[in-house]
Amino acid sequence: MTPQGPLLFLFLFWSTAEGGKLLVVPQDGSHWLSIKAIAEELGQRGNEIVVIIPEITFLIQPSRHYTLKTYPVPYTQEHLNDQLKDINAFSFDEPSLIEQFLAGTKEYNMLVCHVSLLFQGCMSLLQNKDVIRYLEESHFDALLTDPALPCGVILAVRLKLPLVQVFRGYPCSLEHKASYSPSPPSYVPRCYTSYSDHMNFGERVRNFIASHLEHLAIYSIYGQYELLAEEVLHKEVDIMELIGRASIWLVRYDFVFEHPRPVMPNLVFIGGLNCKQRKTLNEEFQKLVDDSGEHGIVVFSLGSMVSEIPMKKAMAIAEALGTVPQTVLWRYTGQAPPNLAANTKLIKWLPQNDLLAHPKARAFITHAGSHGIYEGICNAVPMVLLPLFGDQMDNAKRIESRGAGVTLNVLQMTAQDLSNALKTVINDPSYKENISRLSALHLDRPIHPLDLAVHWVEFVMRHKGAPHLRPAAHDLNWIQYHSLDVIAFLLAVVSVTLFIVIKCCCFCGRKCCGQKRRPQKSKTH
Repeated sequence: MTPQGPLLFLFLFWSTAEGGKLLVVPQDGSHWLSIKAIAEELGQRGNEIVVIIPEITFLIQPSRHYTLKTYPVPYTQEHLNDQLKDINAFSFDEPSLIEQFLAGTKEYNMLVCHVSLLFQGCMSLLQNKDVIRYLEESHFDALLTDPALPCGVILAVRLKLPLVQVFRGYPCSLEHKASYSPSPPSYVPRCYTSYSDHMNFGERVRNFIASHLEHLAIYSIYGQYELLAEEVLHKEVDIMELIGRASIWLVRYDFVFEHPRPVMPNLVFIGGLNCKQRKTLNEEFQKLVDDSGEHGIVVFSLGSMVSEIPMKKAMAIAEALGTVPQTVLWRYTGQAPPNLAANTKLIKWLPQNDLLAHPKARAFITHAGSHGIYEGICNAVPMVLLPLFGDQMDNAKRIESRGAGVTLNVLQMTAQDLSNALKTVINDPSYKENISRLSALHLDRPIHPLDLAVHWVEFVMRHKGAPHLRPAAHDLNWIQYHSLDVIAFLLAVVSVTLFIVIKCCCFCGRKCCGQKRRPQKSKTH
């Protein structure tokens, strides 16, 4: 055995011995991509990872770096696929005037419908006695979850485990309310407003109203989870209190992209954790890139949740893509439009980050999902943004406001609109300059976001939480938090003091005035 042999053996033994045991409760869909990266990295570092999921899923697949544990749910794969089709149909449905007015209501109803389906899966997990018994007997060190689906949060309380939450953010800013991060509506724009942190008076009025309506949205969407939690935990609970018990919040933010705002110390920012070092392209993609010549390539993807586009819209997009000299690599699984140009290649799956990292990448057409946005920033590729739903409009506006991309309304755009936008971001050097500046700022950091996320998960596993980072605000009631009791006490002191001073002044005044007005006694003769 070489001298390095014993040292290597000891290192491997130490790594395995030091590894913890982590329970992962993810949310399906694009949310899974971030948790998958963290779970696989933790598994590679010697930790034992168990991912518990419903037996019916969109994207979650097995991996040699973690163990999958499934539980039955009361819906079928067909039902789940139908809901995906509904999301696609909503994204590309051209509404009437009345429907345009009710667009927010329609999107809200779609969100509620999706949350309702996820809620059924959550009930199936928390009411499955065999699965709960298995989890209790497994003796995990911590639980990692996406709190957009609060099932993992409830399970962490049920199993008495330290909680780590990883996610992009709530549509109602619940992460900041639950963590007690200050959120002044004067300069912190609310979700779906598309405002910047520099608002005019009218925008501040609307933002102020939106900030006070968020509370209603929280309970209309998540109120049913409170009832489920009370049933499982056998006590009264508040959804914000449950979510707020997290030891660490791994938030997919980066202030190169997000607007600056105050936060608590247990919020850790891991925006861009999905931006990996570029891998060598396989033979198929390398040939496509090489054949593009001096013009380079355009990468086009509308994300993992969009499988097909109405033919009329697909033909308009195909027409626009044919007007540029670049080779367009379009991730698309639907029926090919008949007018597809020779420069456009339809691909069911593409290595998005690796293609964007290639020097020949000239533009990125994206739906403005947060994963794609950060890959565009990491690799300094200017963007054409086609937001579909959720936070994508906010994301698109932030990139556009920084001069790094052009935003189009996917429902209203014409082939000419898309063609002009694509030519603009490719040929106008300011877009490349601006995205390169954002990329330089984003990449200038002491530790990669994925390594930072893994560190904090392992930190919580080692120390059974992070109570030293938890603000005392969690232990105060609403009256104490806003110092209403202190204000009432001080008002009472001031009032009593004023009352005493006034009474004393009145008493002294009567005494003084009484002596002056006392009649002199008449002299007797």
